[in-house]
Amino acid sequence: MGILVHKDTKVIVQGITGKAAAFHTQQMIDYGTKVVGGVTPGKGGQIACGVPVFNTVREAVEATGATASVIYVPARFAADSIMEAVDADLDVVVCISEHIPVQDMIKVRRYMEGRKTHLIGPNCPGILTADECKLGIIPGYIHRKGHVGVISRSGTLTYEATFQLTAAGIGQTTAIGIGGDPIKGTDFIDALALFKDDPDTLSVLMIGEIGGTAEEDAAKWIAENMKDKPVAAFISGRQAPPGKRMGHAGAIISGGKGTAADKIKALNAVGIEVADTVAHIGETVVKTLKKAGIYEQCHTC
Repeated sequence: MGILVHKDTKVIVQGITGKAAAFHTQQMIDYGTKVVGGVTPGKGGQIACGVPVFNTVREAVEATGATASVIYVPARFAADSIMEAVDADLDVVVCISEHIPVQDMIKVRRYMEGRKTHLIGPNCPGILTADECKLGIIPGYIHRKGHVGVISRSGTLTYEATFQLTAAGIGQTTAIGIGGDPIKGTDFIDALALFKDDPDTLSVLMIGEIGGTAEEDAAKWIAENMKDKPVAAFISGRQAPPGKRMGHAGAIISGGKGTAADKIKALNAVGIEVADTVAHIGETVVKTLKKAGIYEQCHTC
């Protein structure tokens, strides 16, 4: 089953006529995603990647019945693109764009208050429900259907972790890259709550990184709300010196908070096993599943 997106989700692509967008749209279609249209202002009436292009999101939604959108537009237009998608009452919006100013995202968050749209990103790889559909740039071939949900602040580590799970015979329900910006649509707790309510997800892998307190907050939430589904984790940035940014705008240790040690301590305190290195992510999940007595159930590929 997975979360948020599935094989029947109808998707539009904002910025579909761009080079990167066209490439990834075709990858989405090849994976089986139902891409039903695209949006580029001023290019309505054209055809891109075999689907019609519209001038506005609302036009696209009315013509196609789409319920989700992927945004591939330059940073200076991204906030407006998100708000346009929200205004069209889409269920899910995935924003791949990076370098969006924090001030722009503050406006977006305020605009989304009270709206039904679930935003993933920005500065994220997207979301993929195994063997059903993908929205974004996550490579599809490394995924296999199963019972482990994956949540990650890091794009590349989402792929690496999923690859290790598949290699270990552990299939996935949905992999969601929440992005590394300080202000974003979906955080760990949002994604954990969705996986908690998904009957097909029996366990969750959480990949965090230095900066902020999202992982510590998630550890507390898991202890209070998700005792029935075992969680494994990895925290990147263990060697980062204080005050250094690590790739993402949100990955900076400041004010004595946000270190890898703090996060690992918080996770361990509630019984969550944390992988020592990137190379140990897969085996840490296997260990967690065996400890919970659900390894055979989760060994699906």
